[in-house]
Amino acid sequence: MDNELIKNINKIHTTELGIVRIKKNLSLDTEDVVKWCKSKIKRKEAIIERKGKNYYVLVRDLILTINAYSFTIITGHKKKK
Repeated sequence: MDNELIKNINKIHTTELGIVRIKKNLSLDTEDVVKWCKSKIKRKEAIIERKGKNYYVLVRDLILTINAYSFTIITGHKKKK
């Protein structure tokens, strides 16, 4: 898993609004949203794809969007079936 996102996992963060948005969109009940997202990104089955300025991390039924330059988690969504 030699990927820029994985190499910079310690730089990943989000904003206060990002925390609220991610919790709402993914129905999370966790205090540390960034830690939760990092654990998903590190999973063996995670598919990490860069499109333009963002990384998209697909893990099971969710998609995380992360800015490729600032490593800010923008949002998370449940994958549409």
